[in-house]
Amino acid sequence: MTWHPWRHKATVVSVLGITQTLAWASTYYLTAVFTDPVSADLHLSRTWFYGSVSAALLLSGLLGPVAGRMIDRYGGRDVLTATNLVFAAGLMLLSFVTGPICLVAAWLVIGIGMGFGLYEAAFETVAGLYGQEARNAITGITLFAGFASTVGWPLSAALIDAFGWRGALLAWAALHVLLGLPLNRWLVPQSPPPAPVVAPSGVVAGGVPWTMIILAGVFGATWFVSTALAAHLPRLLEAMGATPAAALVGPAQVAARVAEFSLLRHAAPMISARLAAGLHPLGAVLLALIGAPAAIPFVLLHGAGNGMLTIARGTLPLQLFGAAGYGLRTGLLATPARILQGGAPLLFGLVLDRGGPLAALLLTSSLTGLSLLALLLKPPRQSETLPNSG
Repeated sequence: MTWHPWRHKATVVSVLGITQTLAWASTYYLTAVFTDPVSADLHLSRTWFYGSVSAALLLSGLLGPVAGRMIDRYGGRDVLTATNLVFAAGLMLLSFVTGPICLVAAWLVIGIGMGFGLYEAAFETVAGLYGQEARNAITGITLFAGFASTVGWPLSAALIDAFGWRGALLAWAALHVLLGLPLNRWLVPQSPPPAPVVAPSGVVAGGVPWTMIILAGVFGATWFVSTALAAHLPRLLEAMGATPAAALVGPAQVAARVAEFSLLRHAAPMISARLAAGLHPLGAVLLALIGAPAAIPFVLLHGAGNGMLTIARGTLPLQLFGAAGYGLRTGLLATPARILQGGAPLLFGLVLDRGGPLAALLLTSSLTGLSLLALLLKPPRQSETLPNSG
């Protein structure tokens, strides 16, 4: 086959890394910066904003299997390109909201884009292109997008200062049309026809492998924590009397992914997942016991664990079940996780407001600690596969 630069893995990984950074920064990481100005201008409580984001996350989770099946059948390039238009439309609608109903409607449009256009879609795209060789591509994409919060939070704040929150949202929408859409459309190759899914083996009575159930629980718990802190980490640190250090999450995520790419690239993804699941509870214990001086270690440990778990979301299903039917599997795994994510900003905010920072830390450390225990006590078996998705 003739070599073309857009078929080179490094080019594809760089493009998807950039477009994923844009997608995450302009959706998932909006909450921490836009909640207060939007709520104040619309004379709404922050609960309305968090609730709208939760509805978007819930919708994105319900759409995950549909998105996965579409990418399995047709490849990820066109799906990702379409989501740039959906993101742009949702952000434009959000810039024009005047009340709670419009706010919810705008976030639901963004939620459609999130269901089809975040990490799962990018992972499914490279799995379709490279099969079992996609692990390094998945890690590479997350290396880029690990800076989404580091780039997104200050850029959003700067855009709000310059143009107001409505103008800032229009600027993010323009970036999807002018940057994200052409990169996804013209520099990501179309995937080859899908391979047949392996016949079922070792499944439970309901037809779902035990491994899938365990991974769904682990991913759900850890994504809840990630989403909650993406929305509330600055407030949590302030409540602990610490100097804000939330911007260190991005560099910590990237540093952990570099370690995954270099030091752990030959280790089983399960080893990385177990290590990652233990980092947040360790940091939470330090912050609870020491207080403000442990803020930076806590942020670094949380960011590192979150960064490695993001890779595990893509590499564990690929290693355990293979590339055939990968999109459907990751979509199914994302569904319960996104449902839990949907309630994360609102629930964690209530715990933080009413129980204080120690109660909030107890919640997040318990969820990640239980995830680590599940991974330690129930190692997945290679023989477990999904029923035929065809």
